[in-house]
Amino acid sequence: MTNVLEWLEHMEGQAGEKIAVADPKEKYSFTQLKTYAQKSGTYLRKWMTGTFPVAIYMEKSCATLSIMLGAVYAGCPYCLLDLRQPDVRLRQILKVLQPEVIVTKEENLEKIRNCVDEMGGDVRNTTILLAENCLNEMEIDQKLLKQIRKKHTDRNPLYINFTSGSTGLPKGVAVSHRAVIDFIRIYADTFDITKEDIIGNQAPFDFDVSVKDIYTGLLTGAKVQIIPREYFSDPTTLMDYMADSKMTVLTWAVSAMCFVSVMNGFDYRTPDTVRKVLFSGEVLPVKHYRVWKKYLPQAMFVNLYGPTEVTCNCTYYVLDPADKYELTDVIPIGKSFPNERVFLLDEADQEVTEAGMNGEICVSSSELALGYYNAPDKTAQVFVQNPLNHLYDERIYRTGDLAKYDAEGNLVYISRKDFQIKHLGHRIELGEIEVAANAVNGISRSCCIYEAEKERLLLFYTGECEKRQLIKLLRGALPPYMIPNMALRLAEMPMTKNGKIDRNKLMKLYEESLHARHFKK
Repeated sequence: MTNVLEWLEHMEGQAGEKIAVADPKEKYSFTQLKTYAQKSGTYLRKWMTGTFPVAIYMEKSCATLSIMLGAVYAGCPYCLLDLRQPDVRLRQILKVLQPEVIVTKEENLEKIRNCVDEMGGDVRNTTILLAENCLNEMEIDQKLLKQIRKKHTDRNPLYINFTSGSTGLPKGVAVSHRAVIDFIRIYADTFDITKEDIIGNQAPFDFDVSVKDIYTGLLTGAKVQIIPREYFSDPTTLMDYMADSKMTVLTWAVSAMCFVSVMNGFDYRTPDTVRKVLFSGEVLPVKHYRVWKKYLPQAMFVNLYGPTEVTCNCTYYVLDPADKYELTDVIPIGKSFPNERVFLLDEADQEVTEAGMNGEICVSSSELALGYYNAPDKTAQVFVQNPLNHLYDERIYRTGDLAKYDAEGNLVYISRKDFQIKHLGHRIELGEIEVAANAVNGISRSCCIYEAEKERLLLFYTGECEKRQLIKLLRGALPPYMIPNMALRLAEMPMTKNGKIDRNKLMKLYEESLHARHFKK
């Protein structure tokens, strides 16, 4: 197998009328999904000369998925563009992508057209197409689509997802068909996802968590039920939708799970058909896990770890049903999936094997991304030869994440290397301060950042706990040099588009905090 479209075509042949994907407005069977994808592929090729990425400027929906797969039929990778991102970032992404075509809907046409026009010579001559025209192509050119498929190899990029770069410029992670094919087969098998399942899609389509939803559905025949983004600001609508849709599998970002527990969503209605909850993106505080476990006692809970560059995930940890975890515990990220070697390197590039010793997480696998699109220098910095292997070519990805082994041999995430600081002569992991804060009664979430110029530890948090009480309790849990110099209570935690706490915004809030406009009294 060399192309993910083979899964779609196989399922269409096996169960064409079964619903493949649904959103609140419409639903597509596997036959409809394949037909719309082939129509889109035929239409797209009329406007293209090469195999440059197809940029898609649309909210996630059944139609959006059809056009994504249509790009694949056209022999191109797709790249989803977030409608809510600032124009500056959108222009940065387009400059990297240099797409021949952008697909959008009528309501977004003027905005994306203005953005492209403002770029002038920074982007190639780009044609903006309407999604409606892609889906309404009159005739599928099967001969053309077969010719395109003959030229395809499993090393062709399937999609490009943009992540935040350390320099402030977004990086486009290009992931191949082979990487997705290898990972999704193992993922679906490991967690026994079948055609009977209904997958509740939380993640945006430009975030790689959605890759697991989409392609597990195509492989197994499970139904993918798309949850609109706006439902995650309305807990009653969300819980009704989950329960009414009879969702069985949730592959969610930690921030989405925290929203449900903080907003007491389960007190309103419990979607009791859910049997698997797989979460990733950040460390899930134990207190939030306990809420989910209380209302879904029969469900399996799995902590997943892996950057976009390793194709979704490389490790997993199935939580103990007995709930043996203390509030101050960090849920392990576990052990590697089959066909992935995950190991730790110290600062001298020696392998770390002893429990309790820190090292950088490194990954060797056929499932690594191809690299960063149109950015060979950035690719060369982190996709490197394994320093432990001098006998043959073995490409690894250096994640920049720190971890250690526990007594059972599970990996435990510590923090980003960037978040390991030197303060008052001591080496500190900011994540350790966050774990202690999250364990305090009355704290829902916390994030610690370091203001290097003034050597100040800044703790941001949400919840009802008073600042003085929080600091008092932390003095009983942390050594003096780890006590935050300032605690700032927020009405809500700022988040990135991928559902992680936005540390850059927190620093800006700190800089504005003298006016106390963003903080609760």
